[in-house]
Amino acid sequence: MALGDSMASRFSQSSMALAVVSNHLEELNISTSTTGNNSINHEDGERSVRDSETASSSYVGGAAMTTTSMAYLPQTLVLCELRHDAFEGSLPSGPSDSGLVSKWRPRDRMKTGCVALVLCLNISVDPPDVIKISPCARMECWIDPFSMAPQKALETIGRTLNQQYERWQPRARYKISLDPTVDEVKKLCTTCRKYAKSERVLFHYNGHGVPKPTVNGEIWLFNKSYTQYIPLPIGDLDSWLKTPSIYVFDCSAAGMIVNAFVELQDWTAAASASSGPSARDCILLAACEAHETLPQSAEFPADVFTSCLTTPIKMALRWFCTRSLLRESLDYSLIDRIPGRQTDRKTLLGELNWIFTAVTDTIAWNVLPHDLFQRLFRQDLLVASLFRNFLLAERIMRSANCSPLSHPILPPTHQHHMWDAWDMAAEICLSQLPTLVEDPNAEFQPSPFFTEQLTAFEVWLDHGSDLKKPPEQLPIVLQVLLSQCHRFRALVLLGRFLDMGSWAVDLALSVGIFPYVLKLLQTTTPELRQILVFIWTKILALDKSCQVDLVKDGGHAYFIRFLDSVEAYPEQRAMAAFVLAVIVDGHRRGQEACIEAGLIHVCLRHLQVSSPGDSQTEPLFLQWLCLCLGKLWEDFAEAQTMGVLADASAVLAPLLSEPQPEVRAAAVFALGTVLDVGFDTSRDGAGGEEDCDDDEKVRSEASIVKNLLNVVSDGSPLVRAEVAVVKGSGSGYTTPTQYMPHGSIVPSAVSPLLRVGENSQPVVRDGRVFTSSPLATSGILHGSPLSDDSSQHSDSGIVADSITNGVVNHARPRPLDNALYSQCVLAMCTLAKDPSPRIASLGRRVLSIIGIESVVAKSVRSTPGNAQPSESMANASTSLTGLARSSSWFDMNGGHLPLTFRTPPVSPPRPSYLTGMRRVYSLEFRPHLMNSPDSGLADPLLATAGPSGASERSFLPQSTIYNWSCGHFSKPLLTATDDSEEIIARREEREKLALDRIAKCQHSGGGGLTASLPFLLTAVNRLRDQIASWDAKFETGTRTGLLQPFSPVVVASDESETIRIWNYEESTLLNSFENHDYPDKGISKLCLVNELDESLLLVASSDGNVRIWKDYTSKGQQKLVTALSSIQGHRPGVRSVNAVVDWQQQSGCLFASGEVSSIMAWDLDKEQLVNTIPLSSDCSISALSASHIHGGQFVAGFSDGFVRLYDTRTPEMLVSATQPHTQRLEKIVGIAFQPGLEPGKIVSASQAGYIQFLDLRHLRDTYLTIDAHRGSLTALAVHRHAPLIASGSAKQLIKIFNLEGEQLGSIRYYPSFMAHKIGSVSSLTFHPYEVLLAAGTADACVSIYADATSTAR
Repeated sequence: MALGDSMASRFSQSSMALAVVSNHLEELNISTSTTGNNSINHEDGERSVRDSETASSSYVGGAAMTTTSMAYLPQTLVLCELRHDAFEGSLPSGPSDSGLVSKWRPRDRMKTGCVALVLCLNISVDPPDVIKISPCARMECWIDPFSMAPQKALETIGRTLNQQYERWQPRARYKISLDPTVDEVKKLCTTCRKYAKSERVLFHYNGHGVPKPTVNGEIWLFNKSYTQYIPLPIGDLDSWLKTPSIYVFDCSAAGMIVNAFVELQDWTAAASASSGPSARDCILLAACEAHETLPQSAEFPADVFTSCLTTPIKMALRWFCTRSLLRESLDYSLIDRIPGRQTDRKTLLGELNWIFTAVTDTIAWNVLPHDLFQRLFRQDLLVASLFRNFLLAERIMRSANCSPLSHPILPPTHQHHMWDAWDMAAEICLSQLPTLVEDPNAEFQPSPFFTEQLTAFEVWLDHGSDLKKPPEQLPIVLQVLLSQCHRFRALVLLGRFLDMGSWAVDLALSVGIFPYVLKLLQTTTPELRQILVFIWTKILALDKSCQVDLVKDGGHAYFIRFLDSVEAYPEQRAMAAFVLAVIVDGHRRGQEACIEAGLIHVCLRHLQVSSPGDSQTEPLFLQWLCLCLGKLWEDFAEAQTMGVLADASAVLAPLLSEPQPEVRAAAVFALGTVLDVGFDTSRDGAGGEEDCDDDEKVRSEASIVKNLLNVVSDGSPLVRAEVAVVKGSGSGYTTPTQYMPHGSIVPSAVSPLLRVGENSQPVVRDGRVFTSSPLATSGILHGSPLSDDSSQHSDSGIVADSITNGVVNHARPRPLDNALYSQCVLAMCTLAKDPSPRIASLGRRVLSIIGIESVVAKSVRSTPGNAQPSESMANASTSLTGLARSSSWFDMNGGHLPLTFRTPPVSPPRPSYLTGMRRVYSLEFRPHLMNSPDSGLADPLLATAGPSGASERSFLPQSTIYNWSCGHFSKPLLTATDDSEEIIARREEREKLALDRIAKCQHSGGGGLTASLPFLLTAVNRLRDQIASWDAKFETGTRTGLLQPFSPVVVASDESETIRIWNYEESTLLNSFENHDYPDKGISKLCLVNELDESLLLVASSDGNVRIWKDYTSKGQQKLVTALSSIQGHRPGVRSVNAVVDWQQQSGCLFASGEVSSIMAWDLDKEQLVNTIPLSSDCSISALSASHIHGGQFVAGFSDGFVRLYDTRTPEMLVSATQPHTQRLEKIVGIAFQPGLEPGKIVSASQAGYIQFLDLRHLRDTYLTIDAHRGSLTALAVHRHAPLIASGSAKQLIKIFNLEGEQLGSIRYYPSFMAHKIGSVSSLTFHPYEVLLAAGTADACVSIYADATSTAR
C-alpha cells in the first residue's frame, strides 16, 4: 500500500535535516579516495564519520589536501529534534477539548418532528390579482388538477406532497390542511407544536389559489363558505408555531412575508433588548421576491419552487433536458422511468441523487460562512435537504427571472462552476437512460464524476497549503466515503490533507467527516486499517473530546486489535497507541473499557517483545506504549493494581536505558503512575485479595523507586523533568521515620492536603467518597522524616487513615528503608540544583512542599577571607550542602501560610542520616485555624478544586511528557520540512568555504601571522580599543573564548559566567547573558556544536554542568536547548570538581572529567552517558582534547604530567600512556592534537612551561620539547589545520611556534600609542578555518590577531 509505505519511511521522529546532511556528500564533486577508511556505525545508524588512519600529512602538497579534505568536515548533527525546541519555554498543552475544536461539533442536533402542509389552491377559481397566460403552468406536485374532479384533485395533490416530504424525513408526523380557514390553521399549528415539543416544525404554504400576500406580510386563507379571502398576519402564525420552526412559502410576492417577518423579529429584539430565541431558530424559504410573480411558462410546473425542494432530481433533469444536446433524442417521459431507488447508489437514480447531494453540499461549503453552513446543512437532516434543493431552485427559477429568498440570506449560488460538473454528470447518466429503460438487464456504467473530483483534490494536495484557498472538493470526499469502490483512495487523500496541519483537521471536521470515519471503524476491511488509524491519529491530536464518541461506539477495540497486529508497521502501531492513550486520558469510562479489552497485557507483551537497544524497534512505538500504559493507570487504582500484579515495573525498567530520551521519559511517566497504587481494603470488595498482595506491592514500588533513582542524573532534561514530577506528585500519606512514603518517592507531609477540594461536604464520584477536609481523617500529621531523636520513637506521626487522590483510604503502615529514603532526599536536592532552570524549579518546588530547602553554599572563591569553612560545610556533599527552613512555600502562597509551622529545637543529626541535614520543622493541623483567613484550606492556593478534580493538585509538579509527545502527531508526518532545501544549500556553501579556508591554512605555513605581529593589521588596531575594554566583573578577567567559523563573531566569558558575543568587524556587542544564577561560578570551556549548520553554543561550567544555547547571537533571544551534569560523583574530600570538558562533533560525544576517578563520555544525540572510562591512577585530569578528525579518539593530560590517549572504538579504551613532563612534576594545563590527519600526534603543555610534541602511536618518548614559559604557562592553543601553536603566560606574554618548534614571534604589548603590556594570559583560541588568534587576559581584555594574508577586517 502506497500510503503504508510512505508512513513506514516517514513516520519517524528523526530530524529531516540529519538525513539531508548525511546524504548530500555524494553531490559534492570532491574526490575522497583514501587508502584507508574506517567508519563508526552507531546504534541509530544515522552517523557515519570518515576517518583516514593511513593518510599522508596534509602539508606535503596540495594533492594530499584534496584527497583528504572531506575528513575534516564532520557530518554528525545533534540536538535538532523536536524536544530541543523551547523545552524551557511554555508548557505543551496536548490535544484540546475546548476552544477552536468545539466549533466543528453542531451545538444542538435538531430534528424536524412535525410537518404542517397548508394548500390554498381553490381549484378552478383563479385569484383576482392573477392574470394567467395560455398555455399556462398547471402542474401541482406533478399532477394536473384539471384532470379530475377539483376536490379529488386537491386531496391527491395533498397526499402526493406528503409523500414527497416523507422521502426526506420519513419519521416526522405530517398534518395536511386543504383550503383551510384561519381557525383550522391555528388548530393545526398548535397541534404540531404540542406534538413536536422542542423539535422543529415545518410549515409549508402553497398560496396558488389565493391573492398575493399583503405589504404587511399577511397570507390569505378562506372563510368557511369559500366566499371570502381571510388574511392571517405572520405574527399570529409565528406565535402559534413558536420556535424552532421553518417556513416554506410557495406563492407570488412571497418576499412580502419574509420582509414582514424580519421586521417582526427586529421589533421583538428591540423590545426585549436582546435577540429572542425565535430570531435564531426560525428559517424561511420563499419562492420569489416581494415584487415578483411565479413563472407561468408551461415548461415549468405551477409549483416549481415546491418541485425543486421536494423532487430535485426530476426537476433538475427536466429543466436540463431542454438545454442539453440530448434534447432531440430524449423523451421527457423517460425521466419519470429512471430505474433504481434514490437510496441505492449502484442504480442510475441513486447515483444521480448522490452526485446532486455532493454538488450542492460543495457549493454551500464553498460559498457560505462556516457557522451558517453548520446550522443549515449539518444540524437538521430535513433542513439540510431543503437547503440543498433550494440551491437548485435558485438556479432554475433565476432562469425564469424569479429570485427565491431565504432567511437567513444566502449568497448567490446559481452561477457556481460546480453546476457545470452536475450538468456533465447528468448528461452522461441520461445518455444511458434509453438503453436502461428498454433493456432491464443492461449494465449501468457509473459516472466518472467522483473519480474526476478526487483527482482534482489530489492536484490541490500537491500544490495547496494553509495560505491558499481550501480545497473545494472536501465535501465530495466526504460523500465518496460512502462508496466502497472509491473509499480507499478517498481515505488516503483525506489522510494527506489532514497531515497538512490542525487547520486542515478542523476544516475536515467542520465539513462533517467525523460520523463517517467513526462508522468506518465497524468495517473489517484490512486495507483500510492503516489509513483509518492515521486519520484518527490526526483527529485526536487536535480534539481530545472525540474519546467519548469512540468509547460509546466501541471504537477503542478497533485500535487495540490494530495495536496487537504484528504485521503493521511499528510507526502505525505507535499511532494506535496514541489514539488509545487519548481515549483513556482523564476519561474513566475509557479506562474501564480498555482494561476490559485487555489493553494492559497487550502493551506489556509488546514491550517485552521489543528488546531494549534493538535497532529494529521503533522508538516511537515504545514511547507510546509507555504513555498509553501511564494514562491507563493514571488516577485509576484498579488499573494500577493490575499493573503491579502483571509485573509492569520489571517490563518498564529496561526502557530507562533506551537510547532515545523520549522513550526513557515515557517509561519514567509510566512507572510514576503505577506508583500511585493504593491500599484501600474496602474498594470494590477487593480487600481480601489486596491483603495477600501488599508485600508484593511494597517490593514492586521499592524496585520502581530504585530504578527511578538511577535516572535522576540522566542526560536529557525531558527525562529528569519526569523524575522530578514523580518525586513531587506524591499521592499517599506521610509517615515519620518508621514508615515509608505511600505511593511516592517523596514523603510529602502536605500531599493529602494538595488533593483536597474546596467544599467541606464529601462528594461521591465514580462510586468513591471524596472529602474536602483533612480533618476527616482521625490521624494527625506530626513530625518529619528528618525529625530529631525524641520524635524517632514517638507514634504521633502515625496516620491511621489516609487520603489518596482525595479518596478516604483506611491504610496500613509499612516499613521505611532509611537508606532508600536518604537516596530519595539526595536525589531531590540534586534536582533542585539541576542545570536546567525548569527542572531546578521543579526540584525546589518538591523540597518546599515537604518543607525542605536546599542551601546552596557560597562559592569558596568568592570569599577568599574565609579560610576556615564551617564544620558542616566541610562535611557536606556537593549535591546536598545542607538543609534549612524553607520560605518558598510562603513565597508561593503570597505571604499566607496554609499550615502552621512549628520549628523545634535543633538537635544533632543521627549518624544514619545524611551529613549536613537536620530537623527542619514538624507539621500539625490546628482545627481552629483551618478556616482562618491566613491559613488552612481557606487559603486560595489550596482551595482551587474544580469539578474535574484536576486543579486539586494544580500546584504540584505536573508531567509534560504526554502533552509534549502529542505534539509529534500534530505536525506533518508524510512530507519533508519545507526548509530542507535551504539547509542543504547552506551546508554546501559552508563546506565549500571551509575547504577553501583549510587549503589556505595548510599552505600558509604560519609565515603570515609572524610577519604581521610587529605591525598587526590596521583593522586590528582599529578594533583594539573597542574589544580590549570588556569589564568581566571578576578579578581573574576573561576565562574562555572562541571564534565563530563563518561570521566575524567572538564569544567570550568571564569567571562569573557572563557570556558576551561581539562582532569584531563592526565593533558591536551582539548579546550578553548569564549562563546561570547559581553562586558557584566558573566556566571551563566554550565549544560550538553543529558549526557547519545552525551552530549551538556549548558552555561547560567548572562544576561539570553543561548548558547548550541556541540563538545566542541575537540580543535577549538566547534559548537553552538542553542542559546536563556531565560529571557524576567526585573524589572524597575534594571540594571542587574542576571539570575539564571537550566536544567532538564527529562522534557526537562530549567527554568530561576532572577531580573524579573516571572519564564520562556523553552521546549528545541520545543525551545519555554511553561510556564511563575508569582512570588507572589516583591523579585527576587537568586537560582534555578530542580529535577533530578521528571520531571516538581523545587525549587527556593529568595533574602528575601523564598523557594518555583513549579511543572509545576499542574495547579497552586506553590506547597508550606516557609521562613526557618529567622535568618537574607539574600538571598539564593544555593539550591538543596536532593539525593533519595523523591520529597519534599530540602537543601538550605543562604548568612548568614546557611544550612537548609526542607521537603516541609509536609509544616513543617526546620527539620535541620547547621551553616556552619557564614556570608560568597558563594557556595553549593549537590550530586545527595550520602548523601553528600559541602559548600564553602569566608573565604577560604570548608566543607563536610552528610544528618544528621554531618560535615565529611573540606578543607583549597592546597595539596602542602607549604600548602598555598585555595582562596575564588566561585563554587562547584559534579560528577553526582561518589564521586568527583570540586571546583573553586577566585584565578583562580580549584581543584578536590576524595574519597579513587575511582579508582586512
